[in-house]
Amino acid sequence: MKLAIVAGSGNLPLAESIAERLAIGLCRSVINRFPDSELYVELEESVRNCDVYVVQPTGPVAESHLIELLLLADTCRRAGAARLTAVIPYFGYARQDRRAKGRVAVPARLVADMLAVAGFHRIVSVDLHTPSLEGFFSIPLEHLSAVAALANALDGPIIDEAVIVAPDLGAVKLAESYAQLLRRPIAIAHKTRLSGTDVKVHGIVGEVGGRVPVIVDDMISTAGTIEAAAQALLAAGCRGEITVVASHLLLVGPALDRLSALPLKRLVVTDSLPLPEYGSLPIATVSLAPMLAETMTRLNIGESIGELRSHR
Repeated sequence: MKLAIVAGSGNLPLAESIAERLAIGLCRSVINRFPDSELYVELEESVRNCDVYVVQPTGPVAESHLIELLLLADTCRRAGAARLTAVIPYFGYARQDRRAKGRVAVPARLVADMLAVAGFHRIVSVDLHTPSLEGFFSIPLEHLSAVAALANALDGPIIDEAVIVAPDLGAVKLAESYAQLLRRPIAIAHKTRLSGTDVKVHGIVGEVGGRVPVIVDDMISTAGTIEAAAQALLAAGCRGEITVVASHLLLVGPALDRLSALPLKRLVVTDSLPLPEYGSLPIATVSLAPMLAETMTRLNIGESIGELRSHR
């Protein structure tokens, strides 16, 4: 079945990189807004009987990118696509997967239902905030991991003296994955969330004195968790050469100021979201294009992607 790639506006450079690796062009499309702000989506070439992959992270602004993704799905379905896969490198709303209070929504489940109703046959995503999100979907979810690629970027003498740090209890399994690949010890920060942007770390479990800390997380949003963990690590005697590794870099609110104030050696992230210039931050980028291109190729011909999937 012919493979076709349709790109949303959420991360056009990544979609172009994937298409280049597969030696195919992106399907021509038009995405505009009417004067009343409603989205207008149109395909300018045929996808009839094609295996179509719609590349669109649902990062900020999440609602706009989500609606665009749904409209692209409907457009492709009505244009006769034989199979439709949503490639969502960063899955927005994944953090809202349960009711923390009595009268709140559960957007993660609602978004999963909307994607299925829109006509997608399958979802491909990378390092979900909550791996158990797979249970929300009525269609297959291929949960990929960028951990191996990010770990490979941490080469050099830093690894010999490093300690892998989980900045909160939710990141422990992720830290264990990095620690296993890099063969380094692990430490855990005990965090309490004070608000949507502020957290407090009460202590560090594990030996960090004199070591180079490598803080790992699935995403960096306001950087409150990273800031609190870094301050606790410095107070515990670690070396002032902090490396932060994350699959998704949102950098919203006070994030840039918080990270700029830390003694960062490197900030290693993927290109799941667009990466504009972030001042003097020492950002190193690992592209998801090779993994996503390989995944599309294998899914298109019905081969296994077992070694690419997340096992958290």
